[in-house]
Amino acid sequence: MEVRRSVAELGARTYAIQLLTDAGIPFLVGGAYAFAHYTGLYRDTKDLDLFLHRKDGDRAVELLARHEWRTESEVHGWLHKAFWEDFLVDLIYGSGNGFTAVDDAWFEHAVPAQVLGCPCRVPPAEEIFWSKAFVLERERYDGHELTHLLLKVGPTFDWQRLLRRFDRYWEVLLSHLLFFRFAYPSDRATVPEWLMRELLSRANGSVDAGNWQERICRGRILSKVSYQVDVDEWGFQDGHSWDKEERQREADSVASGEAPGLHGPH
Repeated sequence: MEVRRSVAELGARTYAIQLLTDAGIPFLVGGAYAFAHYTGLYRDTKDLDLFLHRKDGDRAVELLARHEWRTESEVHGWLHKAFWEDFLVDLIYGSGNGFTAVDDAWFEHAVPAQVLGCPCRVPPAEEIFWSKAFVLERERYDGHELTHLLLKVGPTFDWQRLLRRFDRYWEVLLSHLLFFRFAYPSDRATVPEWLMRELLSRANGSVDAGNWQERICRGRILSKVSYQVDVDEWGFQDGHSWDKEERQREADSVASGEAPGLHGPH
C-alpha cells in the first residue's frame, strides 16, 4: 500500500497519531486511509488527514508545536497544518464550503480501524460521502470515490441520517445518486427506493415551481474558482455568500423560536 512513501514519511505520520493518542485528543483518520478501510482501494497520498473538533484541533496543533513540529494555524479558516521536516499532517476541523464541519456525529458514528499499525478510528462512511460530495473543483473531483464508497458499503448506510445531512442541498445528493445508478445499473437497489422517490418528488416540485426570482449562482458552493466568472462578469449573486447568510438567518430564527426556512427559496 505504501510503496511510494519513504520510511521517514510513514514514521512521521505514525508519530503524529501516537502523540495525539497519548495526549487523549480525540481524532479520526480520514483521507486515503479511511477510503481504503471502507473500499480496499488505496490511493497514494501526500499527507495524513486527521479530523477533529475545532477545540481539539487547536489543542493538537499546540501539542505538535511543543514536540518540534513546524505548524501553520487557521489555514483557509478550516484547518491547521503541521510539518515534520517536509512531511505534512492536516488537522481538519471545518470545510471550505463552511457547512460540512466536524461535529459530534462524526465521532458518535466513527468506526474502529488500524492505520499504520496504530489502533484508531475513521470517520463514518456517511460523513465521508457528505463532505466529499461538495468538492467539484477543476483540479479535484472525488465523484469516483463516492460511487465506489456506495458500491462497497452503501447497503449499510444510515440513509435517513445522510438525507438530513444534505438538508437544503438535496439536489447535490440526488446528482451523485444518479451518477451511481448510471455507473452500476446492476446495483441500483443499493440506494433505497423510498429515498430515490423522495428526491425525485422534490425535483418534480422544483420543476413546477420554476425559476427563482433571485439571480444566484450556487455553483460557488461547489467550486469557488470555476464559478467566479458568474459573479465577476455575468451578473450573478455569489451563491456561497448568499448561502452563508441564509444559514445564519435560519440559525437565528431557530434560536428565537421562529420557524426556519422563511428567508428564501431552497
